[in-house]
Amino acid sequence: MPLSSSVSVVEDDDSLRTAIVGLLDSLGYRVKAYASAETFLNDPSGRQADCIITDIQMPGLSGIELKQHLDRLGVQTPVIMVTARTELSLHARAKASGAVCVLQKPFQEADLVRCIEGVLPA
Repeated sequence: MPLSSSVSVVEDDDSLRTAIVGLLDSLGYRVKAYASAETFLNDPSGRQADCIITDIQMPGLSGIELKQHLDRLGVQTPVIMVTARTELSLHARAKASGAVCVLQKPFQEADLVRCIEGVLPA
């Protein structure tokens, strides 16, 4: 992983957001965290990340709606989506929106790291 790799984390659950940030920080990633899609969208520097991790179900814009908004802006940053919901149709919609990975909460740290490493340049 290049030292300059950065990840934006968009997650409304404070404890999960903190855990993901701690994990990625310990692995040497530069991490910016946001409690909502709207907060993320209001910070142009977040969209310059090498990878975006977002929850699907959040108050306001969902992770899928966030991805659609990024597409309209021309942002091509890979997006990883996480969700506690188990409906296969939701997972399919997330993949169809362009998510590079969809992880079911609770997920293994190794699975998240594998998704990130799969989209970042070696």
